[in-house]
Amino acid sequence: MDEECTVLTSYLPERQRAEGVPSGEALIGLYARRRTATSILLRGIEGSGRQQSRGGRSFPRAAESALTAIAVGTRPDIEAMVGETLRLAQPRLVTIERARLLSGEIEPVRLGEEPGDATRLTVYCRQRDRAHQLPAFEAACELLYRRRIAGATVLSGVDGADPGHARPSHAQFLHRDADAPLVVVAVGAGDRIAMLLPELGALFRRPLMTIEKVRLCKRDGQFVSRPETASGPADLGAGMTAQFKLTVYTSEAARHDGHPVHRAIVQSLNSAGISGATTVRGIWGYHGDHAPHGEHFPRQAHHVPVVTTVIASAEQVSAAFDAIDPHTAERGLVTAETVLAARPTNAPSPALPALPALPALPRGSCLEVDNTVNLPHSCG
Repeated sequence: MDEECTVLTSYLPERQRAEGVPSGEALIGLYARRRTATSILLRGIEGSGRQQSRGGRSFPRAAESALTAIAVGTRPDIEAMVGETLRLAQPRLVTIERARLLSGEIEPVRLGEEPGDATRLTVYCRQRDRAHQLPAFEAACELLYRRRIAGATVLSGVDGADPGHARPSHAQFLHRDADAPLVVVAVGAGDRIAMLLPELGALFRRPLMTIEKVRLCKRDGQFVSRPETASGPADLGAGMTAQFKLTVYTSEAARHDGHPVHRAIVQSLNSAGISGATTVRGIWGYHGDHAPHGEHFPRQAHHVPVVTTVIASAEQVSAAFDAIDPHTAERGLVTAETVLAARPTNAPSPALPALPALPALPRGSCLEVDNTVNLPHSCG
């Protein structure tokens, strides 16, 4: 199946509660009841709060672990849940992105990109999925590595739901052999990703993946382009605004002036007055010429990938990129994209404005544009 979908992402503090349960758990419960295509809850290792003011001085709130709740579904289903998500969990921020959803028997597609663009592939799977006597997420990374996709990161969820799997209880997630939900996030050239999709789908009993086009800002530490800031109106009504999402892919072992790169990035963003950055540690993955590697449960090694995400306004995105740039001078991959964003308010949530539709695509094609950019194998 190849169809348009919408990705709803909520960023919220870990200790926040809703209706007597942790907010993240409440959101996954909501998505399970609504039978979204899939959902996952990720726990961050680094985060930053909004700026607070005391005595006329501004300072960052003490760092608190942040959660990221992701739901994938049809546009009408996601639109219907935005207001309830804001009311139920009171997240710091929710974002909405368009994507293509591939599931079932994955057929060949044609992917294309404009110069400076790349393709992000996200595979949703489970810890216990097996392929060729290996964990399926390891087999997927090995395939992506052999086919010279620039890099891939596996993130493990602490909760999640989809119609094809029973939702484990919270206690079950604490076990070493828990069937935790996973996402495999890969960034690379569209033509290379397109060629491996059927083989990648065959590794999973219930393959489900999304494809999105992103702007490539840095690759292997090398500057490619600054984030695009002329993408539609700033205020779309109904509390929704156009924002810019910067994503940094690096390693927990990477250092800048002796400090972990992901931590230095969050601190620099805070110093620039840009709050809300979230870092999630991966359990497996690779970048560049390094073979796929990582840790199984428990995940305590430092040689694992990490992903840092920050949402910035048009006025902030340039400063955010400038804060990230010096910390990725030697390695790392940075992408940018435009998202719709909303924050909770005390007022009743109005109807979400209609999302602009993706252009109609013929069967066997996806995100079709010209002038595909070929990324070199090494990206960070």
